[in-house]
Amino acid sequence: MQGNTRRALWAIVTGIIWSVVTIYAGFVSGVGALVFVVMLDQTTTGAADTLHYPLLMDSYPPRARMRVVSAYTAFGSLSLGLVLAPLLVALLTGVLHLTWRGVFVVMGFLSLTGVMFAVRLRDPGYGRFDSERVRRTVHAEHEETAPVGEADVELRFFEIMRRLLLIPTVRRLAIGELVLGIFSIPLNTFVSFFLDQRYGLTATQRGLFFALTAVTGMVSLAFFAKRGESIMGKDPSRVIWLGGVFLGLAVLAFGGVALVPTLAGTTVMFCLGFAVQILAYPALNVAIFSVVDSHWRTHLGAISGVFLAAGGILGALFLSGVARRFGIGGALVALMIPGLISAAIVASASRTMNADIDRFVDGVVEQEEIKRITDSGGHLPMLSCKKIDFSYGKLQVLFDVDFTVDDGELVALLGVNGAGKSTLLKVISGIGLPSRGSVRFKGQDVTYLDAERRLRLGITQVPGGRAVFGPLSVVDNLRVYGHALGRNTAALDRAIDRCFEAFPQLAGRRNQAASTLSGGEQQMLGLCKALILQPRLLLIDELSLGLAPVIVGRLLDMVRTINESGTAVVIVEQSVNIALSVARHAYFMERGEIRFDGPSEELIGRDDLLRAVFLEGAGGADER
Repeated sequence: MQGNTRRALWAIVTGIIWSVVTIYAGFVSGVGALVFVVMLDQTTTGAADTLHYPLLMDSYPPRARMRVVSAYTAFGSLSLGLVLAPLLVALLTGVLHLTWRGVFVVMGFLSLTGVMFAVRLRDPGYGRFDSERVRRTVHAEHEETAPVGEADVELRFFEIMRRLLLIPTVRRLAIGELVLGIFSIPLNTFVSFFLDQRYGLTATQRGLFFALTAVTGMVSLAFFAKRGESIMGKDPSRVIWLGGVFLGLAVLAFGGVALVPTLAGTTVMFCLGFAVQILAYPALNVAIFSVVDSHWRTHLGAISGVFLAAGGILGALFLSGVARRFGIGGALVALMIPGLISAAIVASASRTMNADIDRFVDGVVEQEEIKRITDSGGHLPMLSCKKIDFSYGKLQVLFDVDFTVDDGELVALLGVNGAGKSTLLKVISGIGLPSRGSVRFKGQDVTYLDAERRLRLGITQVPGGRAVFGPLSVVDNLRVYGHALGRNTAALDRAIDRCFEAFPQLAGRRNQAASTLSGGEQQMLGLCKALILQPRLLLIDELSLGLAPVIVGRLLDMVRTINESGTAVVIVEQSVNIALSVARHAYFMERGEIRFDGPSEELIGRDDLLRAVFLEGAGGADER
C-alpha cells in the first residue's frame, strides 16, 4: 500500500468480498468449503482492520482523531458486532425461525447493503494533517511554495516491516500485542463457556450478556474520547501509559469474574472490565500510528494484526490444557498472567513514545530540507550519515556519528580496535541497520534499504579478511562479483579481462581455489569487485592488514586508479601512514564516536588521537 492512494477502494472491495462470502456460507455443503469460507472471511476482515485506521488517521486532524477512532470503535465493532448482531440473530432465529443458513444469507445481504453506502468513499491521501503539514511548514519558513514530491527511493514491503520494528515504541507495542492476544482472543470463548457451565445461560442469554457489556463500553468511550484527545495533545506518552493501566485494570476485573459467586456480580465485574479495556484500543491506535510515516501505517496495522493473531493462537493452544485440568474458572484466572504482562509491556512503551515522535518529525524536516537543496541546485555530498546510533543487541557501539563523503573523494577512516569503523561501513553498505539516524546516498534516503538494492545504486564494500569465497576458483569469484550485471555475459567477460590486466598474477591462477591464494592475492581478488561493478562509492575495510609493504604499495596504486576513474573511496585503516598517504580527508573514531573530521595534514598534528593508534598497534582486526 506504500504510495497507493486507493486504500478506500480496497476497503470497499474487501467489504463486498466479505458480504458475498457470508452469503455463500449459507449454501456450503461440505467441511472443505466451510473451511475455505472461514479463511476468506478472516482474510478480508484482517484487510479491513489494516486499512480502516490509517484512513481515519489521514482523514481527520490530530485534534479530532481520538474522538473519531473512539466513535469508530463504539459504532462499528461494538454496536454492530456485539449489540445489533446478537439481537438480529435472536430475531431471525427466534421470531422468523430461520436456520443458521438463513442467518448467514440475511447477514450477507445486510452487509452488502451497508457497503453500498460507502461506494463514494475517497482516499484522503497520505499525511495531509501531519507529515505533509510539516513539509509545508519547511517551505513556508523559506517563503517558498514549491510542491512537495515523493521520496526518490521507496522501501519494499519487508524493508518497511523491518524498519517499523526498529522503532522502539512500535517494537514494544508489537510484543505487547503478542502477549495481549494470548489474553484477549480466548477471553470471550472462555467467558461464554463459563456462563454456560456455572449459570446455565442459553445462547440467546449469553448474546444479551455480551450486548450489555458492549453498551457499557460505548458509554465509557463517549466519556473518554474528549479527555483522551486532550491528554494526547499535551503528552502523547501519557496516552500509552494510560492504555497499559486500562488493560491492567481490565485484567483484574476479568479475573475477578471467576471469584464472584452470583450472576449479577459476574455481570457487573465483566461490564466494568470491558468498559475499561475498550478504552485502551483507541488510545493505543492513535498513539502508535502517530510515530510512523503515513505511507507505512497500513504496514503497521498488518504488524499489529499478525502479532495479535499469533498471540491468540498461542493462547488457544496453551490455555485449553489449563481449562481441561482446572476448569473454565481456572482458565480465566490463568488468563490474568499474560494479561498483566501485556499491560506492563504496553505501559513501558510510554518511555520511548515522545522521542520517537520527535525523530519522525526530524526525519521529515531533514528530508524536505535536502529536497529543497536538490531542487535549487545546491551541493549535497554523495554520502551523508547523520546522527547514527547502532547496537549489537543491547551493546551500543556507534553514538551520534556524522560522516560524509563527496563525489570522487578518497576518505580515510582511522581508529583503534573496537572503535566502530567496520560497523560504520556495515551501516553504509546495508549489512547493518541503525537504531537511529539516517544514511543518504546522492540525496536519497537509503537508511533501511537492503544491501543488494544499495549495490545497484552504486555502493560496494570489500570486507576486511573476508573478501573472497575460499572454495570457489578465482574466475568463479569474479563471476559471483558480476552477478549484479545480470545476463550481460559480454560485459562480465570484459570486466574479468580488466581484472587480469590489473593483477596479472591472478590470471595465472584463474582456476585455483581462492583459499590457496596468499593474503595479498586475496586482497587483489577482493579489489576486483570494484573493477567489475564500477561503483560510485567503494568501501574498503583493512586493506593492508598483515601484508608486506610491496603488496600494500601495489594495492594502494590500484585504489588510487579506481578513485581517479571517478569512484569515491572510503578506506578503513589502522596504519596511519598508509591511510594518510592516499587520503586528503580523514576521520578518526574512538569508542563509537567521531573524534576528528578534517584534512589529513591536520590529523597528523593531533598527537592526542594518534598516540592511541600507536599504543594499540596494528596487529588486531577491528570489531565486526
